[in-house]
Amino acid sequence: MITVENLRKTYEGFPAVVGSSFEVDRGEIFGVVGPNGAGKTTTLKMLAGLIEPTDGAARVGEFDAGDPEMRRHLGFLPEESPLYEDMTPRSYLRFFADLYDVPYAEATRRMEETFDRLELEHRERRLGDMSKGMKRKVAIARSLVNDPDLLIYDEPASGLDPLTTNYVLEFTRELAERGKTIVFSAHNLYHVESVCDRVVIMNRGEIIARGTVPEIREEHGETTYHVFTTVSVPDSDPVGDGRHRRVVDDMDAVESVRAAAESAGGEVDDIRTREPSLEEIFLDLAGRPTAEEGTDRGRSRRPSAGDDEGDGEENAGETATHGGPAK
Repeated sequence: MITVENLRKTYEGFPAVVGSSFEVDRGEIFGVVGPNGAGKTTTLKMLAGLIEPTDGAARVGEFDAGDPEMRRHLGFLPEESPLYEDMTPRSYLRFFADLYDVPYAEATRRMEETFDRLELEHRERRLGDMSKGMKRKVAIARSLVNDPDLLIYDEPASGLDPLTTNYVLEFTRELAERGKTIVFSAHNLYHVESVCDRVVIMNRGEIIARGTVPEIREEHGETTYHVFTTVSVPDSDPVGDGRHRRVVDDMDAVESVRAAAESAGGEVDDIRTREPSLEEIFLDLAGRPTAEEGTDRGRSRRPSAGDDEGDGEENAGETATHGGPAK
């Protein structure tokens, strides 16, 4: 569905994205994560055709990402998604359905079905009078009005309460089950871990890890085993109720603890496996220098205060962030 090869974006010599390559399969939820300034938002905007890459290529289906026709097959939800506040949800979606040349009856069906699924009430209320959660639901509905094959969601649950956030995540999974391809970015890595099939982690413009969460965990994380015994064994700590705990790194060490406990007249009464979360791995990786840092490909200066989230982004394409097709 998406093929990205050596994608690079520079601004006045500053590399916001450094030679990224990845593929996204049809029907997949693909996570792009990283700290502020990592280059993820720049990457998403290049995929959406809102900014042009300096080098490399990105294809979405049969189209180059910069092809205006591609936008007819795209639904884009930026992190900041201002709405036309004097419109109502229905008039707002009708406006975008007309931009996409969606037939009136089909647009009405899609609008109402999406509103129903999102449990969006007050469909004739002025958008400026709606809560942030309701506005976000309207923005999500807008991204679906053209029935796109590809959805790019940048922080879809940003600033929402836990109940609405959970609803948005469930809806994202449902869209993938319906065959939509979704590129998903969020700072809350629990959200990413819970919905994404595969993930790339970016830092300072580069992809520093990729794969499924279990694959990333296996390559970059460290699984530990918490062994609880009924007696004290070497290097164990008391945890109450007469029990002791020792943390080890592999099953051979677990067996050594078991043997030590039996020699002391006790036994192992519990073993708990602890795997690092995606957030813990991310924090560890993001604190390391990148492979290209200090070279002519890596970043040689910090972005200026005017850069968007440190990505070095210009405002190009901001007027088109609703993702409407070119006319």
